[in-house]
Amino acid sequence: MLVDLHNHTPLCNHAEGKPEEYLLEAIKSGTKIFGFSDHAPMDFDPAYRMKFEEMQAYEQEILLLKEKYKEKITVLLGYEVDYLKGHMDSRVLDADVDYLIGSVHFLEGWGFDNPEFIGKWEEQDIDAVWQKYFDTIEEMAQSRLFDIVGHLDLIKVFKFMPRGDILKMATKALEAIKESGMVLELNVSGYRKEIQEPYPSKELLEKVYSLNIPITFASDAHKPEQVSLFNEKIIKLAREVGYKECAYFKKREKKFITF
Repeated sequence: MLVDLHNHTPLCNHAEGKPEEYLLEAIKSGTKIFGFSDHAPMDFDPAYRMKFEEMQAYEQEILLLKEKYKEKITVLLGYEVDYLKGHMDSRVLDADVDYLIGSVHFLEGWGFDNPEFIGKWEEQDIDAVWQKYFDTIEEMAQSRLFDIVGHLDLIKVFKFMPRGDILKMATKALEAIKESGMVLELNVSGYRKEIQEPYPSKELLEKVYSLNIPITFASDAHKPEQVSLFNEKIIKLAREVGYKECAYFKKREKKFITF
């Protein structure tokens, strides 16, 4: 990927490998702009994120790598932040970073994409869950706290698919994303999951394009060997839909590059 803004580190407690190893893979693959955006701390679900007292070490390590490899690649610093009312923290939201990814991983405290809690899907009205998810994405966009929308249709991860029209469910969320000025990532991690397609689906991405919402790219790597996987597939998809440029951020300022 020319630009790859969503990647993790072991500080989130569910990723492997050193940050430098991720960066070396990105350089090897020809990436020009690479961002670390590990799971930001919050007072909920602490087992799957760094601690507040680890923020400084995380930021310092990424900035040291930025300097070390500045002749080979542009390194950006960010966080992936869970949009969860009552649990977002100003220490993260006001951090001196290049960008914040806003993601929805929880619905009323339920980690719907966590295999530990997959059994709860059997208790759900699937269509209602999908609509609640996109309603929450809409709220996230309206908050204007974030720069990038993380994995737009993550709700499909385990293939519990609705009977209703997904595009209709998502339309208000997409309109809110457009209104907010946010960028939407094309996240390849879905190719590594049961769903076997990126986030978002081609159908949703075509609607995103029709709304003139900018995109960026994301490996969402949790291991160094996942960096730039499926690069050719995701670039091909973006071009088929009509995209020719993608976004990145420096100090929360949106910039564009042709791919």
